[in-house]
Amino acid sequence: MDHRYVYAPGAPIRSGIPEHGRIPKYYAVKARLSLLVDELGEGDLLPTERDLALRYEVSRETVRQALRELLLEGRLRRQGRGTVVAGPKLEQPLSLASYTEGVRRQGRRPGRSLVGLDRFPCPESLAPEIGVDPGEPVWHLERVLLADDERVGLESTYVSVGRVPELDTEFDPDSSFYSYLRDRLSISFGDADERIETVLATPREALLIGTPPALPMLLMHRLSRDTDGRPLERVRTLFRGDRFSFTTRLGA
Repeated sequence: MDHRYVYAPGAPIRSGIPEHGRIPKYYAVKARLSLLVDELGEGDLLPTERDLALRYEVSRETVRQALRELLLEGRLRRQGRGTVVAGPKLEQPLSLASYTEGVRRQGRRPGRSLVGLDRFPCPESLAPEIGVDPGEPVWHLERVLLADDERVGLESTYVSVGRVPELDTEFDPDSSFYSYLRDRLSISFGDADERIETVLATPREALLIGTPPALPMLLMHRLSRDTDGRPLERVRTLFRGDRFSFTTRLGA
């Protein structure tokens, strides 16, 4: 059997090697770096770019390109002036479970840092999504998502003031909004429409999340309804593409 077709489940077919067999130099270095990363443990420091260039007999720019791809894929992360092996990606279920519940399932400590809580008249474009008339008061809750104190995303929630009138005084911004609705207001989620796309963060978003603007993000849009089918919230969440993957179970 051609060794190029022996691969782990989920790995690129033929190990990513084109049929013509010509491999870009940076990709060959990336493949060797991937083996090195597999040998090291989470948090272990990689050799310097200079040392890697000498080891693989390539230019430092070739090493940088290989490192950039592994950084974007979440295999590595920057720490101070060095590069270390990153931990596994967070798996967020595509369900009506909250971010808090999803992170806890993986043994990580969820958290949120409040950016702002604003109240303003609902614009016409947003009104039908949260079930209010244009001009009615609406809350905008913006928070940075944390996992073990690492910034991993940015969440914006829009909800009618009429549904949650005491949000500014009763709600702990570091806690789960879904738990607050369920336990304090007896509001349960029925279903939701969800859409995911890849984007680049704006300069403001990148600053809040603490990532370079060139890092790909997973953008999730969610329109939720309660058990009576009434619109409840509109959520826009940015997840770091190097730290998150999404999972779901498909039925027949």
